[in-house]
Amino acid sequence: MRYKKGWFGRTLDVTAKTLLKFRLVRAPARWLANSRIAWSVVSRIDRVRGLRARSRLQSCDPSSLPRHISIIMDGNRRFAWANSMDLNQGHSAGKEKLKRVMRWVLDLKIPYLTVYALSNENMKKRSEEEMSALYELYVQGLKEISIDPLIHENRVRVNVVGRREFLPEKVKKAILKAEDSTKDYSDFIFTICLAYGGREEIVDAVKSLAEDYAEGSIEASSINTDMISSRLYTSELPDPDLVIRTSGEERVSNFLLWQIAYSEFYFTDVHWPSFSRQDLYWAIEDYVSRGRRFGS
Repeated sequence: MRYKKGWFGRTLDVTAKTLLKFRLVRAPARWLANSRIAWSVVSRIDRVRGLRARSRLQSCDPSSLPRHISIIMDGNRRFAWANSMDLNQGHSAGKEKLKRVMRWVLDLKIPYLTVYALSNENMKKRSEEEMSALYELYVQGLKEISIDPLIHENRVRVNVVGRREFLPEKVKKAILKAEDSTKDYSDFIFTICLAYGGREEIVDAVKSLAEDYAEGSIEASSINTDMISSRLYTSELPDPDLVIRTSGEERVSNFLLWQIAYSEFYFTDVHWPSFSRQDLYWAIEDYVSRGRRFGS
């Protein structure tokens, strides 16, 4: 479900589109839209709206807020193409955006954040050059995490899940360093899905159960949903309450397939590097406004 504008916003949009059909209005509007004045006004309005949304969320009953937010960070490449950038610049912008989103989530005291950073499918489909650049970004990002004051001041434990055996050695070393430097923390849990696939995760869980069954340590009749959940990569985490996907796609792309059975979804058209504090607040406000129904 997308964020819906009120009647005033819809009326304003229709009026603007009608006026822009006239050349007399279109020329000065184009100049104004690209002027420093417009950017100044828009940025100030966004800042005010963000502060108001933040205030509304902080005044909510804490139990109404999501405890676990998961994000499919989509759109780095499209952001780069739209802005005439190199693909690597788009991915780099996405990495920097994640640092900001982490700060916003911590500010709201939401204890669990999980992000989809790299799927098994993308590892196979992307070019060797692009993957090499991505791996360098992961190494850089994980090293920054291991020494980031924001992480240590907020006692954030970093957790990386997926089939690590398919990752380069330098990425695996950076993962171990980030995890080891935060292993004693438990106030917030930041989970990064790397070389990850939801189906593969379920397969690995089933294999684990099959091995125990073959050894005689469990009975087939004892296998239930809780037992499968306990064998997943994310077994120590609660299931996501809210899943956000950027860049306009409305699908889950093999992400946390077991865990999102009862999650609420929020899709936004903005590319991940353009995802703003206001976009996050809109997603959470939309979640708060819903009446969650489990199993119906």
